[in-house]
Amino acid sequence: MENNGGKTKMDFMRLALEEARLASARGEVPVGAAVVREGKAIATAGNRRELGKDPTAHAEILAIRRAAAALGGWRLSGCTIYVTVEPCPMCAGAIYQARIERLVYGAADEKAGAAGTLFDLVRNPKLNHQLEVTAGVLAEEAAEMLKAFFGARR
Repeated sequence: MENNGGKTKMDFMRLALEEARLASARGEVPVGAAVVREGKAIATAGNRRELGKDPTAHAEILAIRRAAAALGGWRLSGCTIYVTVEPCPMCAGAIYQARIERLVYGAADEKAGAAGTLFDLVRNPKLNHQLEVTAGVLAEEAAEMLKAFFGARR
């Protein structure tokens, strides 16, 4: 079990939500992520697809890259990733490939969720690594942020 240094899932999800707010302020879809190890956030990120003109610049991918750089290797064993919205197949694949042990997410994604809603890539028994998944942490806040973002663009 991860030592969270007195912090809770809610604290780390709030950190991811702050990254989502910053992404929204940049005109990005408001998704944020935080990678945590031994009770400390070692990397955070928000979406940067529009800004970077990069279809892979999802919050999860950016946070994983930053965490790997901070730890000096691609294996993120012992890490938990907190994401405001259920990861898409690309991000679920990256979380799997990084050997992250736990995924905690807020809002489910009925159109692209790959951690239990549409697909369950991260717990597929055919793969050699499965994750522990906790869904629905601060889901209403994450969903409301998405709703407000897309509502303002219609």
